[in-house]
Amino acid sequence: MSLHKAVTGCTDAADVSRPQGLDQASVVLYERCGVPVVGVCGEYDLHSITPLSQALGTAAREHTKVVLEASGITFADSALLNLLILTQRSVDLRVAAPARQLRRLLEITGVDAVLKVRSTVEEAATC
Repeated sequence: MSLHKAVTGCTDAADVSRPQGLDQASVVLYERCGVPVVGVCGEYDLHSITPLSQALGTAAREHTKVVLEASGITFADSALLNLLILTQRSVDLRVAAPARQLRRLLEITGVDAVLKVRSTVEEAATC
C-alpha cells in the first residue's frame, strides 16, 4: 500500500480533493525488503525540502540503495529535482510510484532518464 493511500484512503492524488493537511510536507522512514524507504507526502519546494533532504542524506550515508516512495507528493519543483539528482550521485536512488504531477515533471525535464523510476515500492526495493 502506498503512503498516499494509507493517509487518504485514495489510490491516486486525483481521487481526493486536497484534504486538509495533506499538502503539508511530511517524511516517514521505514524498511521494505531490507532497503530503507523514505515515504513523503505533501508539497516540496525550497521552503519545505529540508526534512526530506536530511532523511535522504541519512539513508544514503548508511545504505547503498534508497527508495523514495513518492505517491503522496502533491507538488514538486526544481528544489526536489535538484535533491533527487544530487542524492542519485551518492547512492542508488529509486523513485517509487511517483504521483502524476511528479512523473510529468520528471518526464519533461528528462530527469526520468537519470533516475530509476519504478511503479511500486516493492519493485524499487527488489530490482
